[in-house]
Amino acid sequence: MTMSSTPHALLSVSDKAGITDFAQGLLELGFTLLSTGGTAKLLRDSGIACTDVADYTGFAEMMDGRVKTLHPKVHGSLLARRDTPSHVAAMKAHNIVAIDVVAVNLYPFAATVANPDVSLEDAVENIDIGGPAMLRSAAKNHASVNVVCEPADYSAVLANLKAGTQTVSEGIAFRRSLAAKVYAHTARYDGMIANFLSSLPADGNPQAKHAYPQTLTVQFNKVQDLRYGENPHQSAAFYTDTAVPKGLLAGYTQMHGKELSYNNIADADAAWECVRQFNPASHAACVIVKHANPCGVAIANDLVSAYAKAFSTDKTSAFGGILAFNREVDEATAQAISQQFAEVVLAPSYSAAALAVLQAKVNVRLLTVPLSQASVDNNLEFKRVGGGLLMQSPDNHRLQVADLQCVTDKKPTTQQLIDLQFAWQVAQFVKSNAIVYCKDGMTLGIGAGQMSRVDSAKIAALKARNAGFDLQGCVVASDAFFPFRDGLDVLAQAGAVAVVQPGGSMRDNEVIAAANEQGVAMVVTGIRHFRH
Repeated sequence: MTMSSTPHALLSVSDKAGITDFAQGLLELGFTLLSTGGTAKLLRDSGIACTDVADYTGFAEMMDGRVKTLHPKVHGSLLARRDTPSHVAAMKAHNIVAIDVVAVNLYPFAATVANPDVSLEDAVENIDIGGPAMLRSAAKNHASVNVVCEPADYSAVLANLKAGTQTVSEGIAFRRSLAAKVYAHTARYDGMIANFLSSLPADGNPQAKHAYPQTLTVQFNKVQDLRYGENPHQSAAFYTDTAVPKGLLAGYTQMHGKELSYNNIADADAAWECVRQFNPASHAACVIVKHANPCGVAIANDLVSAYAKAFSTDKTSAFGGILAFNREVDEATAQAISQQFAEVVLAPSYSAAALAVLQAKVNVRLLTVPLSQASVDNNLEFKRVGGGLLMQSPDNHRLQVADLQCVTDKKPTTQQLIDLQFAWQVAQFVKSNAIVYCKDGMTLGIGAGQMSRVDSAKIAALKARNAGFDLQGCVVASDAFFPFRDGLDVLAQAGAVAVVQPGGSMRDNEVIAAANEQGVAMVVTGIRHFRH
């Protein structure tokens, strides 16, 4: 068929959001529209004229739609350089029009394979071939072609076309940014397919696929460059998942203060992960973190009391710390916070009066992070090692009081069980070897990151005494089992009356006997919480 010299756009999308408005905007700018299948039907049903790609190419769709845009008249339209005479001559010789705008998004492969009952046939049929080919062709020729893979960019493309910047550096830079998005998009798409296929067993059964694919492809988006890394001689940047689940740190909004540093973000994540374990409907909670370890944690009926209790655990370490809260920060809590130096404060929200108080502090960074009612975790955790990567599922075990098994003659009281659960929740976020002394919903002393568990027990008791706490009648959590009875003896001598630990040591009987000798109640979880 013969087509006019008017500008052309090709629209072929799985996600139809915004496509009719975009098409109407292109028509108003004088474009002729080419389209395929369901997109063409939607446009016509909306009163928008378009030409089927099959009519343009003269080649009907075939093989159940597997072959429809894989044609020289499509890719010639996309790849032809408008400033190269031989390309222009080839277009004229083969009746190929120049396509200036391409809007394509891909078959929903991710949504398809997310279905636990998906068949391999369904998964394979949702691997898009023509779509990525068109996107990549158009992106390669972004000097001339606007290529759109995200509906959110439709309005920007229309605005750019209206501004008439197609041939100047501003327009080329804009199209280059669209092309970069396309290659990231197709790389992510191909990566998902590779991850899926390389995780399948020999019989190809998706229901038996391995959690860890043979070839791993992941993608993150850069949020910002950071001033430096852990130390000033290191460079750094902050990246987030392509879609951040509600409730995780990366979904923060900064309300006040200078830019976050590498260490700020790492410590803020440690504080937020700990504080969001406590249900705001049950208790107000405050977590104070310094150098990736909680140095004070408490729950109370109100936020200002929780803060006061958490701060009293270790006032020295709390200086310049990261403060996280599980409820809206009110004015009373803000006034208390403002009496000390804090690097970062995180909360679901702040009252207007609290914001006014805290924004008067120039150096404090204020973040809001939405709390989710659902349990939310990263799908996988990563740790870089020399020349490799460790990957694991998240440590998302949530201990219930009913899970505790008493192994000693003495049984913990109801209040002690509540405190043991609290102590265990804190110990999960303390670097191993972790020992946490608690009483009445607050930490009294925390021993973190020692090479010896008995040393952690001694250090935590020393810190509690230095803070002026009496450990008589307290409870203790240990993130892993006691390899010898010496750690248990230190806790008992310090005044502990109940202990929670995973159990599982070869010397469990020896440790239990020591607890019985000391009159200490001991419960085991069967779960450990190493945190390296």
